[in-house]
Amino acid sequence: MGIDATTPGDGDVTLVFSLGAARSLADPAAAFADAREWSRHVGIVANEADQVAAFARDHGIDNDYELTKWDKWGTLADVREESSAPRYVFVGTTRADERVASETGYEFLPVTEAAEKAGWVLSEPGAAEKDDAAGGADRLARLRRAVRDALSRFR
Repeated sequence: MGIDATTPGDGDVTLVFSLGAARSLADPAAAFADAREWSRHVGIVANEADQVAAFARDHGIDNDYELTKWDKWGTLADVREESSAPRYVFVGTTRADERVASETGYEFLPVTEAAEKAGWVLSEPGAAEKDDAAGGADRLARLRRAVRDALSRFR
């Protein structure tokens, strides 16, 4: 199951963030709370389910999407199949995110554009794009993110 049905909103959008896009928000919890006002489902997907879980936990975000069995491609396909929302929007940071959105039937929205339209503030513009473009599957990139996330807890 891709969607946690206990937290649906009543909007006409199923909204999915890449982990890089969620990381680029200055206040992810506030952005997600806002998105829940006008979205049926809101959550984060990535190939690294443990990193998504840690990010959501650290920022007090309820992720509507389970990531236990799939990578983000599979999760997006499952969410699309299980949601009854008329629109499916994937907010991302990279060309790879745009490709996965297109291949799985989602509208792609760059996080910069989503933030502008919704009034969300971004932190360190471009930082998530650089990190994701450097190779999300690359061990060094994952290690850097893990260290950065761990250090951010102490700020």
